[in-house]
Amino acid sequence: MAARFNLIGLVVADIARSAAFYRRLGLDIPEGDDHVDITLPGGMRLALDTVDVVKSFEPDWQPPVGGHRIALAFECESPDGVDRTFKELTAAGATAHKEPWDAFWGQRYAVVLDPDGNHVELFASQSPSEGPAAPA
Repeated sequence: MAARFNLIGLVVADIARSAAFYRRLGLDIPEGDDHVDITLPGGMRLALDTVDVVKSFEPDWQPPVGGHRIALAFECESPDGVDRTFKELTAAGATAHKEPWDAFWGQRYAVVLDPDGNHVELFASQSPSEGPAAPA
């Protein structure tokens, strides 16, 4: 049987803080102390695990340094939705990484950092027709 991509796992310092951040983006993250796991539309899953959980099976684990290694992108309903979501997240304490801008690939785009420094990208098509896919 071939392997099937099924889960995106994030290592988080504070599961409650990270869960609250992703709830602001519309994800139905359950309560949990060390691990939470949800099924996203389409069947893909997202898991949040604390550093302690990861170190329980990989004692020498260290967080990456020097730049982001993953980006989660959330499609907004409109270019104004990108601006509004960016303002809501940063007002709630998220770190702004790139203010909203009109990207050359035809989308309104912005980037905030989740509580652990992962890039969370917000985007919306600027025209009724879909433009090229955004870079990750």
